Amino acid sequence: MSLIRKLNTKAKTEINTGFGINNADYGGRFVNKSGQANIQKRGIPLLERISWYHTMLAVPRWKFLLIIFTFFILINLIFATIYYVMGVEHLYGLNTSSEFQKFGEAFFFSTQTFTTVGYGRISPSGMTTSGIAAFEALLGLLSFSIATGLFYGRFSKPKAYLKFSYNAIIAPYKDITALMLRIAPFKNATLTEAETKLTLGMPVEENGRMVNKFFPLELEYEKVNALNLSWTIVHPITENSPIYHFSADDFANTNGEILVFFKAFDDMFSNTVVARSSYTFKEVVVGAKFIPMYHRDEENNRTILDLEKLNLFNAVDISYAYTNPSQAVS
Repeated sequence: MSLIRKLNTKAKTEINTGFGINNADYGGRFVNKSGQANIQKRGIPLLERISWYHTMLAVPRWKFLLIIFTFFILINLIFATIYYVMGVEHLYGLNTSSEFQKFGEAFFFSTQTFTTVGYGRISPSGMTTSGIAAFEALLGLLSFSIATGLFYGRFSKPKAYLKFSYNAIIAPYKDITALMLRIAPFKNATLTEAETKLTLGMPVEENGRMVNKFFPLELEYEKVNALNLSWTIVHPITENSPIYHFSADDFANTNGEILVFFKAFDDMFSNTVVARSSYTFKEVVVGAKFIPMYHRDEENNRTILDLEKLNLFNAVDISYAYTNPSQAVS
């Protein structure tokens, strides 16, 4: 039986998903593993379609520090070149004959002016040099104000600090099977009123053309009071599931994606935090079971959450699910 015919007609569909239905206009996945929408915007200039503030808050820590350090070096190299070209004789206190040392002294004078340290050993003379130094000092104050704001924004930004398992799995569940994925908090934050929603998106033939259809996946538990340990999110594959008849070959040979939406309340920030991710059908492992992530410590008085085991699973036999006439794959 074709996959289109296998798709359960009893499954409910979502309409207001925020994603288009025309499959021919879509490329790749809907949502990247990072949770960002897999969309590139064009039609307006680059500087107008990018929020530099949001970008600087979202870049990895090492990139952020590298950008700050690179900007500091480049801006001082520019002003050092200006002072050097104008003539170092306009900088009182600079006593050296080597051209390399002259440029070096001009560079460090620039860093002292930019940071408003002003040791006083070297000072500008003349209206032009003094005006450039004053402008550089103003630019330094503004730059450090922006950098301070970005540092504060990165530290104070509410974030879920949540890790998702790399794979989703089809695992035994009671007398049937279930789609499972696992999440776990990795910081010393307390998340309460955690809620998760899964949506399946896949192309389906409708009126002779392929369109994107989205199906909400019912979960064993949609909410938990507090997320302190790992949470295995379970979608039981019952007769109401859109993937009720799917086999391992169907997952391997079909373009489909499971969208994960998570939100919780962080009592430290007194704010709601969100996280997103997705799993393509090729990232779904059929016939597996997650390895437990937590255990007692040696003193038997504390629970250890081993985050290294978030993605670990063992292969299991689920052929029994397909020998049951009610779940047989045609």
